Amino acid sequence: MLPDMEVSFYTGGMAMTNGWLVQTSTGTIAVDAPEGMAAWLHGRGVTVSTLLLTHQHYDHVQDAAIIQREHGARVLALAAYSRELTLEILLEIATGMPFRVDSFRVDELLEGRTQVEAAGVNWRLEHIPGHSPDSVTFHCEEEGILFAGDVLFAGSIGRTDFPGGSMEQLVRGVIEKLLSLPDATRVFPGHGPETTIGAERMNNPYLL
Repeated sequence: MLPDMEVSFYTGGMAMTNGWLVQTSTGTIAVDAPEGMAAWLHGRGVTVSTLLLTHQHYDHVQDAAIIQREHGARVLALAAYSRELTLEILLEIATGMPFRVDSFRVDELLEGRTQVEAAGVNWRLEHIPGHSPDSVTFHCEEEGILFAGDVLFAGSIGRTDFPGGSMEQLVRGVIEKLLSLPDATRVFPGHGPETTIGAERMNNPYLL
């Protein structure tokens, strides 16, 4: 039996990135960790046991180290921490100024996995590169929800002009791996408002 679930979110950092909080009767997890999320969790009096990362671009992991340290949370991601994946090196080159994300430890690598358990829920994993080489989505079939990271947005998809990006790869991955989900599946993206699979199948110009 699926534990009762409540989903809320925080939006922060210069890229206005969404960090998601999932609370069930058996545990509490976070999906991504934008700048300011640790303080938001503290203000709510919430402790998370697991941090799921949809990918490691800097705006999604700026508070990952703080949450890992202060909450004792295990961090799950497709790949080990990498300054190439966080785009720190690219930003330093582009701006000519030092840029650092506090390094964190990935406790459980998801490469090659098709599911993971967290907060009493089995999450189906789909590796969908194209925005970032390590992009992964988390789907709970019972609740009909999908944490899409920067793979799929309301009316758009993730940008593909970063290192390792590929428009063809991203569009193909979304069509083959996500559009087969039920229309009513709620999509919680890394930026912008919530949407549904049905709405994106019908209206997303990148997927038509």
